[in-house]
Amino acid sequence: MKQLSIILSVLATVVSGAALVMLLTGKSAGSAVAKEEKHHEHKEFKMAYFNVDSIQNSYVLYKEQFKTFQAREEAVANELQTLERNYQKKVAEWQQKGNTMSQAEAEAANRENQQLQQNYGQRKQMLTMKLESDMMEAKQKIKKNIEDFLTDYNKDKRYAFIVSNEPEFMFYKDTVYDITADVIKGLNEMHKQKKN
Repeated sequence: MKQLSIILSVLATVVSGAALVMLLTGKSAGSAVAKEEKHHEHKEFKMAYFNVDSIQNSYVLYKEQFKTFQAREEAVANELQTLERNYQKKVAEWQQKGNTMSQAEAEAANRENQQLQQNYGQRKQMLTMKLESDMMEAKQKIKKNIEDFLTDYNKDKRYAFIVSNEPEFMFYKDTVYDITADVIKGLNEMHKQKKN
């Protein structure tokens, strides 16, 4: 019972405080809602979409970046394979010497083995991190290009939202609001202008 009176007191204080603030600022809850309704009553809500897979297949910059990163991934894989082969050759040499190695030679081989493994791991990590960082930067550039294009495309504010349609994201869409062709054409023109 004591807790109920405390709760009611706190509630009354909050309501009184809110009323006082509204009185002092000259705003009433009803006028704010009415202004908001007037502001939105003339706008029709429209949403457009574009297909991400079509952008990936047809946006020239995306395709260029994709080819570049495929080549870089292949180069990284080749470099790591070369390091691995060199390491395997060294291990084979040590195994061939086997029992003929002195204690000092065995210890030196063990240190060299550990150093080779450490160098390989560090090189692999560095190459992977650099590639991932560059890929993230390229994705951000493409995303920014799309955002810049869509901002310009929608400068007349005809759409409240423009979303990307990805598989399993949208369950129903009216193709009337599909702007994929416009987006691809605009992005490719923008890319062509930047290249020249």
